[in-house]
Amino acid sequence: MKKLTIILATFFAMMMPLASVAQIYDPVQWSFSTESLGNNEYNVIFKADIEAGWHVYSQNIADGGPIPTAFYFAEATDYERVGAVTESEAIVLQDPVFDMELRFFEKEAIFTQKVKVLGKEPVAVKGELEYMVCNDGQCLPPTVVEFDINLNSGTIANADVQEKSGDSLLGMILQAILWGLAALLTPCVFPMIPMTVSFFLHGSENKAAGRFKAIMYFIFIVLLYTLPIAIIIMVTWIFGGDSVTGDIFNWLSTHWIPNIIFFLVFMIFAASFFGAFEIVLPSSLVNKSDANSDKKGLAGVFFMALTLVLVSFACTGPIVGTVLIKSTSGEFWTPILTMFCYACTFALPFALFALFPAMLKNLPKSGGWLNTVKVILGFIEVALGFKFLSVADQTYHWHLLDREVYLGIWIVCFAMLGFYLLGKIRFKNDDPVESIGVGRLILSIITFTFVVYMIPGMWGAPLKALSGYLPPQQTLDFDLKRINQENADKVIEFIQQNVKAVPATQTEQHEAKPTAELCESPRFADIFHLPHGLKGYFDYEQALACAKAQNKPLYVDFTGHGCVNCREMEANVWSDPRVLQMLRDDFIIVALYVDDKTKLPEEEWVKGGDGKMKKTIGRKYADFQITKFGTNAQPYYCLMGHNGELLHEPRAYNLDKDGFVQFLKEGLDNFHHGVSVRNINE
Repeated sequence: MKKLTIILATFFAMMMPLASVAQIYDPVQWSFSTESLGNNEYNVIFKADIEAGWHVYSQNIADGGPIPTAFYFAEATDYERVGAVTESEAIVLQDPVFDMELRFFEKEAIFTQKVKVLGKEPVAVKGELEYMVCNDGQCLPPTVVEFDINLNSGTIANADVQEKSGDSLLGMILQAILWGLAALLTPCVFPMIPMTVSFFLHGSENKAAGRFKAIMYFIFIVLLYTLPIAIIIMVTWIFGGDSVTGDIFNWLSTHWIPNIIFFLVFMIFAASFFGAFEIVLPSSLVNKSDANSDKKGLAGVFFMALTLVLVSFACTGPIVGTVLIKSTSGEFWTPILTMFCYACTFALPFALFALFPAMLKNLPKSGGWLNTVKVILGFIEVALGFKFLSVADQTYHWHLLDREVYLGIWIVCFAMLGFYLLGKIRFKNDDPVESIGVGRLILSIITFTFVVYMIPGMWGAPLKALSGYLPPQQTLDFDLKRINQENADKVIEFIQQNVKAVPATQTEQHEAKPTAELCESPRFADIFHLPHGLKGYFDYEQALACAKAQNKPLYVDFTGHGCVNCREMEANVWSDPRVLQMLRDDFIIVALYVDDKTKLPEEEWVKGGDGKMKKTIGRKYADFQITKFGTNAQPYYCLMGHNGELLHEPRAYNLDKDGFVQFLKEGLDNFHHGVSVRNINE
């Protein structure tokens, strides 16, 4: 155990510097253009697009302040500069930190240099610019951007703009490593760790063979991730079907067939842990694979690797899909290389866990403690296996596993685990429990505490710690808070209809807020529901029409029934009173389910970006997200105006509540001031 701890600690210590490097990026994008003024004179225009929350400093900063923006032009004899570089109007504020007046730009900055061409040959304006970007909490190191702009043709001959680290090959690799680490923390992957440990407990008879199998386990996982991805990228690269990959991963994540298979796999493993049988490959399959024992062992290792990859796709599919989107931009090797790095990072901890049981076999036996561990893992497998059945249930609206049923299963399952730890339940391979030790007592206390924590969830408690595992709150029939709210709404409606309202004073009329009522009944409200009692739409066109009618911006929520992170965002971020108030009063909400299987009427079928007809709600909006926003990951939140304009850069999974509030405020402010970052229709 000590060796494993040291290895894991070393691994994560090595990853930390990479993580910090990958997080360094440049929130400024530079573009260059030229403008002919006649008489051989031109304006060379340098435009900086600045992400929200950041600012770039003016050229005019006094000594002792932050680093100003500066331009350094290469010496040239074929043109001359006319005057100094001018700049657009800057924001001027007195800064208490530097104790001076500072000039800076937000959202965008435009710098212009006038030049006069001295001959008729093509002229290139070369040089570099230096700038520093800061927000309210930090400043990034100064950045240098090289430029080479052809004046006569009005085109950019070469503009070596420093890209964000995430857009470079090294940045993509570093991000892939972080994605691999993040994938290990998803609910779909966690249960595979005990399955790996249990499988390799029955592993090789000697250390060398055990290590070899662990290494092969690592290799199989990497190959199973990388080779299919390479094939898919090749297909999309050849045929140009940018939504093909999204459809594949969407199918794996949400279709009832893979989810039922995953559920059954978990139940089979759980039954094996409980002692019903031992998991072995069919003899016919083993014989076809190879007749000798060595290849039989590798066949078992391959099966475990294949199970891990298939089951983990339900959570890692959107992450993988984000990488694959790169292939639609003409890139080929970069996605394959980054996927290889992702797979190596993802597989390495499992290989280490596979090594540990091989070493564990050399330890002295200690009664039936190993069987106790297996039974505990069995209970956990039963609980987590229902997550996959729940995804299929939500996607196809079977209503077999609504929140209270799902919670009931978990409560019973973990209560039985608690009684097992106390020795009140025994399985056939267990030794009699005459007394329990301190360890089992502590585990039983933790287990029963968890059971007590879940019980209020049967009547509407949010259970935020489990939001990623549970069905949505709105599927709960026993939600007392919602029932009380509905009853209160009925009382208010009765009073409004039967009691003559007292006219409001002139002041009260002026201060009255617009109602949060919708324009008309939402389509598909019988199958979709928003969390926290919010009202909104599930059809983009209907929501857009209401947004125009009420003169409000659109809050577009790309979500899914099988999206774990969506549920976490709703439970932990949407529930913030500030967020709820703004969503309720200031936006028209539209939730677009990209994995729903409900078939649309034929007249509403749309031709997707791949030329194929999209006949279901999920396929329609999955294609909409890919073609308009270039991503298929959820959750994905967009603030939009009435003509397809984005009011703010979209926001993905991030549990920072203050950041989300700022995201909503800035988008709302941009809507009222007619500011947008880009238009999805252009």
